[in-house]
Amino acid sequence: MEKVIYFAGGCFWGVAHFFKGVDGVVKVTAGYANGALDHQPSYEEVYTDRTGFAETVEVRYDPSRVSLPELVDLYFTVVDPLSLNRQGGDVGTRYRTGVYYVSEEDLPLIRPRFEVESARLGAPLSVELEPLRSFYSAEEYHQDYLDKHTDGYCHIPLPAFRYLRLYQDLKALLGDEPDRIARMATVAALLGERMKWHWVGFYRVEGGIDAGAAEGSSTQMLVLGPYCGPLACLRIGYGKGVCGTAWKERRTVIVPDVDRFPGHIACSSLSRSEIVVPVYGGGDDVVAVLDVDSAEPDAFGPIDALWLEKIARLIG
Repeated sequence: MEKVIYFAGGCFWGVAHFFKGVDGVVKVTAGYANGALDHQPSYEEVYTDRTGFAETVEVRYDPSRVSLPELVDLYFTVVDPLSLNRQGGDVGTRYRTGVYYVSEEDLPLIRPRFEVESARLGAPLSVELEPLRSFYSAEEYHQDYLDKHTDGYCHIPLPAFRYLRLYQDLKALLGDEPDRIARMATVAALLGERMKWHWVGFYRVEGGIDAGAAEGSSTQMLVLGPYCGPLACLRIGYGKGVCGTAWKERRTVIVPDVDRFPGHIACSSLSRSEIVVPVYGGGDDVVAVLDVDSAEPDAFGPIDALWLEKIARLIG
């Protein structure tokens, strides 16, 4: 049975276009939500910031194909959840962020995603989480705006649309395949093919641990796994280089210039910048790292980290 959720995320042109690309979304409508008026507002009225309405998209979806928590997770990839009444270059209460639900049964599915995002950022979110009080469809020229105007304004960075397609294709390809190495091989191959990076691959945590020893004892190493690119180092020690650091510190490490990273292990002289993302198993243990190198300096940023962490969770 079709369900509905409402997302306010700045200018509704980009948000609507993004969710139209989500597998399982049936229909997206741009509109105005939770304002003070009890009648249909015009865009010009909303633009004054005197009506209390937020530019919002109504997302109708098939819960058998995409879950509400997944939709909320995707929402957080295209907004700055710490910014109050501002997204990109758009400023005003009409551009505030919010998730508005129509059923109280949805709240327990949404609230944990807010808690995870707040913990990830280490700060309270400036995103409303409220029941929907009102919603009015925007004027027709706002509907499917970026389909009608392919060069139109969009505050969502273009890589987000590319990563969305990549992420969904990987989910479909991996399916319920139980073998972790097979999943790694698929991810490395598709990332290498689509993103054209210099090197993409995995290093797996291998080796035993003596009873009572801490993770990362001398018996454990990162061992080269499935990859796409030129020859690479076979083994990397705990805390060594960018990969070993991401393993030890259990966090994504972005290196704009590998020559400035202390202890960098130069597997390829063509590598100029790097991002390494921990891969977790069924619990809190790091079982591998996803390593991506670019031949260009400063090639990776927060958007890459956000999406590559989502992709890494497909492995674990």
